[in-house]
Amino acid sequence: MADPMRIRATENGGVVDVKILMKHDMESGQRKDSAGKTIPAWFIQTINVKAQGKDVFNGEFGPAISKDPFLNFKYKGAKGDKLVVNWSDNRGDKRTDEATVS
Repeated sequence: MADPMRIRATENGGVVDVKILMKHDMESGQRKDSAGKTIPAWFIQTINVKAQGKDVFNGEFGPAISKDPFLNFKYKGAKGDKLVVNWSDNRGDKRTDEATVS
């Protein structure tokens, strides 16, 4: 399983600024190893962020996203909101992490 995500969420004036750093190799399927064989594609396909049980962000990634993707978005919320971040990749690996808005 992948390393934990780094999630930072801060509230200012009723708007929560969420920053997420996801650890993932994100292979495009177009590079070759030292033996000349193609490295199979391996990338995050979907990401979902919930605050207090409600969706605040849904996204789809593809093979063109760089290694260890960074995501930043804002939503209307409050201090103390519980964020749950889920992603899944094309190999079926999944990761879930949580954070609290400060």
